[in-house]
Amino acid sequence: MEKKSSKPSFAISLLIVAFLFIIIIAQLIVAGSPDIHMTLVFSITFAVILLMATGTTWQTILDGVMHGCKIATVPMLILMFIGMLIPALIASGTIPSLIYYGLKIINPSIFLVTAALVCGIASVCTGSSYTTGGTFGVAFMGISIGLGIPPALTAGAVISGAVIGDKISPMSDSTNLAAGVTETNLFAHIKSMLYTTVPAFIISLIIYFILGMSYDVTSIDTTAVDTILAGISENVNVTPFYSLISLIPLIAIVVMAAKKVSALAAMIIASIIAMFIAMFVQGYGILEMMSFMNYGFSIDTGIEAVNRLLNRGGIQSMMWTVSLGYLGLSYGGILEKSFALEAILNKISSVVKSARNLIITHVLSSIFVNLISASQYVAIIIPGRMFLPAYRKLGIRSDVASRTCEDSGTVTSPLVPWGLCGVFFAGTLGVGTLEYLPYAFLCTLTPLVAILYAITGKFIWKEESSEGNVKEAAD
Repeated sequence: MEKKSSKPSFAISLLIVAFLFIIIIAQLIVAGSPDIHMTLVFSITFAVILLMATGTTWQTILDGVMHGCKIATVPMLILMFIGMLIPALIASGTIPSLIYYGLKIINPSIFLVTAALVCGIASVCTGSSYTTGGTFGVAFMGISIGLGIPPALTAGAVISGAVIGDKISPMSDSTNLAAGVTETNLFAHIKSMLYTTVPAFIISLIIYFILGMSYDVTSIDTTAVDTILAGISENVNVTPFYSLISLIPLIAIVVMAAKKVSALAAMIIASIIAMFIAMFVQGYGILEMMSFMNYGFSIDTGIEAVNRLLNRGGIQSMMWTVSLGYLGLSYGGILEKSFALEAILNKISSVVKSARNLIITHVLSSIFVNLISASQYVAIIIPGRMFLPAYRKLGIRSDVASRTCEDSGTVTSPLVPWGLCGVFFAGTLGVGTLEYLPYAFLCTLTPLVAILYAITGKFIWKEESSEGNVKEAAD
């Protein structure tokens, strides 16, 4: 007879979580930048020993690992295929053309605003922050190097724009998930999110505009820019006609997203299209393209700055990030399946006596679950289902609950170094999570706007009214 697994106590669960944060802080103090892989290995080991010592079975531990890896598999495959897509887009001339004309056209003082807006539009059209980061995001990172704008600042603007699609696009998986978890009409959910997302994005754009004022035509090294432009034009066909042809893979991605084609399929199809353009337009051979898509694009232009811009990507370049994603999700899966996460959340949920406390607790709980589970999906599902009855008891509309799921679970996911989104953006944009975190303003402002509404009672609607405030919110 199989031994029944015991649920850990709140104290044991809290000790497991505290260990993770203590070891991260210790490594930050000692090393400056923690080796997140080993941090997670040590944390998983500590959690397994403590859980098994208090009655959790080995089978439950394995179930948790498998559950976490299952959640990670599709996003990690997307990450690998984006690693394959990036060198294909470089070889086809797509990314070099975007960088080339971006350097010619974009004014440095409005570059950050432009990056956030373009990535925002792209992510709403595709419903995917991953696709946006792997295409337009990579191009903007290249342009920023030419303009002398710090990569971390550019990455923050790219992420702020890319996250918009994850929140308000009807084609986004997280948008549909939050609506489904809280049993809310999809478009009612999207309309509700506009109340928090739009103000946060406008404030973000204002900050990017102010920061961008430090960079103008007089502040950049035009000689360096001219050298980069010459280096690109001498090694890649970026004439207007061929540049337009090179945009076909991006157009294909948008069309496939509109047709609701699987993101995995879209990445592969776009990569193949880009590969053929690279072969027939840019003159590369099939074996060269296979090598590029596996190990990354490689060219020696004789100009170090251009080499840094173009020599990137490849499936193998993403494996560091993929392994981190699997470790993070394994840790989160163990805590979820052992009910350690539930023990902590149950203790937290006891304070939700008013609308104000409910929403603030929901926001903080989703951020906490994001940190522990390394998955925005888990951060949407568990707190969303756990707090939904409390919303109903207080008579608050479900679109407020669904909005809060995304105001905390979705937008903060790029800020978790070992989380799905965090590892993706760090790997794709080439900037560490802790480096871009201070500049991803939308990700930090949106939860604050949600908390402000909870404190003031603004836009917290009752079931029986279409507009108005919940009186309990300010209690």
